[in-house]
Amino acid sequence: MTYLPHPGRYQQMEYRRSGRSGLKLPAISLGLWHNFGDNTRVDNSRELLRHAFDRGITHFDLANNYGPPPGSAEENFGRILREDFRAFRDELVISTKAGYTMWDGPYGDWGSRKYLISSLDQSLKRMGLEYVDIFYHHRPDPETPLEETMRALDQVVRQGKALYAAISNYPADRAAEAIAILRDLGTPCLIHQPRYSMFERGPENGLLETLGDNGVGCIAFSPLAGGVLTDRYLQGIPDDSRVASGSKFLREDQLTDEKMEKVRKLNEIAQQRGQKLAQMALAWTLRDARVTSVLIGASKTAQIDDAVEMLANRHFTIAELSAIEGVLI
Repeated sequence: MTYLPHPGRYQQMEYRRSGRSGLKLPAISLGLWHNFGDNTRVDNSRELLRHAFDRGITHFDLANNYGPPPGSAEENFGRILREDFRAFRDELVISTKAGYTMWDGPYGDWGSRKYLISSLDQSLKRMGLEYVDIFYHHRPDPETPLEETMRALDQVVRQGKALYAAISNYPADRAAEAIAILRDLGTPCLIHQPRYSMFERGPENGLLETLGDNGVGCIAFSPLAGGVLTDRYLQGIPDDSRVASGSKFLREDQLTDEKMEKVRKLNEIAQQRGQKLAQMALAWTLRDARVTSVLIGASKTAQIDDAVEMLANRHFTIAELSAIEGVLI
């Protein structure tokens, strides 16, 4: 059956400008890090993408190594894009990244011009695209000169393979250098993607200030701390949870008594606000105007609904922010 998106989708979402650029992103973006590889049924992935777009989520975030296996998320996304979203390509913002190990040998990792340009060519082929909207360097390279990495981003934008250049996982000092290099090259940095949540507050130590001062957007990944900032683990570890599956991204030893006590207190504040803990955690990350969007993962459409419905109650009183801070310190 031909997919026809919900006609009222754009009335359901808030769109926020990325820094001082002309591009607006949805306050909620969908990441394809999990649940879009070959270990997931394509029909389930299709349902998630359709539902997200129906709720006004226009930004789909990928990387060359998303899967498993690496590359499969882009391949599966490309198939769904071709079959369901071809007519709506200009309504979508599609991003991908390169920076982690992707193939054997000295040219399949990090930040050389050789790796980045080759990787983007492969990503475009997997997705069946002529260009992506945003291309990120996924992590800083301790050995390749930063000028080489940024020149590669500048090159792919000038070639029309990407519309915007971006960085991810850069600390504040390195981000400032990268932003300055790109500005001098004439290809401004659109956005930075750091890990940021109530339990991961590193960006507050200079990064958000750097981005704000330079007119660069911020999209926070893992705003729910890998699922800890939800009600999933309040009563133990469910059999179908990420922890129970043996995921390397969230282990049982990370759910310490001290952390879970904080989660329970935060959940109480969320209930007083009339929302779920996950919704409050997303709203908290968006409280700073320098944060353009929060990047969620989803295995069920209900999780997308919860995230979007958070927007109706995303502002905090001073007393609420004080209470949250009292739990987190």
